[in-house]
Amino acid sequence: MLGLIVNFVLGVTKLLGGILGSSFALISDAVNSLGDVFMSLIVLFALHVAQRPPDEEHPYGHTRAEAIAGSNISLLLIVSALLVGWEAIQRLDVTHPIPPSWTLWIAGANVVIKEALYQYYSRVGRRSQSSVITAGAWDHRADALCSLAVLFGLAMVRWGGPAWIAADEIASLFIVTTIVWSGTRLFRSSASELMDVQADDAFVSRVKDTAESVHDVRAVETLWIRKSGLEYFVDIHIEVDQDLSVADGHRIGHSVKDTLLANYPQIRNVLVHLEPFPHEHTAVPDVCR
Repeated sequence: MLGLIVNFVLGVTKLLGGILGSSFALISDAVNSLGDVFMSLIVLFALHVAQRPPDEEHPYGHTRAEAIAGSNISLLLIVSALLVGWEAIQRLDVTHPIPPSWTLWIAGANVVIKEALYQYYSRVGRRSQSSVITAGAWDHRADALCSLAVLFGLAMVRWGGPAWIAADEIASLFIVTTIVWSGTRLFRSSASELMDVQADDAFVSRVKDTAESVHDVRAVETLWIRKSGLEYFVDIHIEVDQDLSVADGHRIGHSVKDTLLANYPQIRNVLVHLEPFPHEHTAVPDVCR
């Protein structure tokens, strides 16, 4: 909500400033901010959908709504940036009035605000482990760099005069490049989540150590952890004494599940499979390495 409100105010301010001050760089930056408003609306809706409980049609829940939203947002960002870039290229040899000095203040204020939003989003992203919020943080950092380019371009035009008038459009092209880079980065992150990519090594290692600390667990043979939205689903194969009864093995399996759910609130569910110990390892890929 904070990002939505701030980006809306900044977007409208830069749009009016760009139109009244004849700065295409500010207009390009306004498109970027208003695009972030649209992104924030989709993220809020996606997070709301993702928290719906499982139902008959979606027994694993709705957590992938976040990744779906992220991938669609990224494509929209890329397309809008390319359209702005094409317009900037066409304006390179077009003569237009030199932007007034107050446009520099708009660009400078935007640098400070966007960097503050990056710091705030980063903290929220680390706490929630949300890929889309973390991506949003880097989008704000990219926006700060874009505004810095706008500030530089406007300063060049103001101080260099008509001979440097194209610096405004060149700053726009820098913004376009940054938006495309951010959009591509967000698309890759969201697409990886939809492809059930394995969780990061550090998290997998912590989960493995916790599971092996449970009483009567001899070893973890296989561990798969896939991220879905803000949550994780765990498939784990544990090795237990081969002479134990089915009831004892069942008890150990539930202990592992309960321990992981208690220690890692972000884990939605754990599927435990028992293997006899000593165990002859088969060709099942070991993802705990």
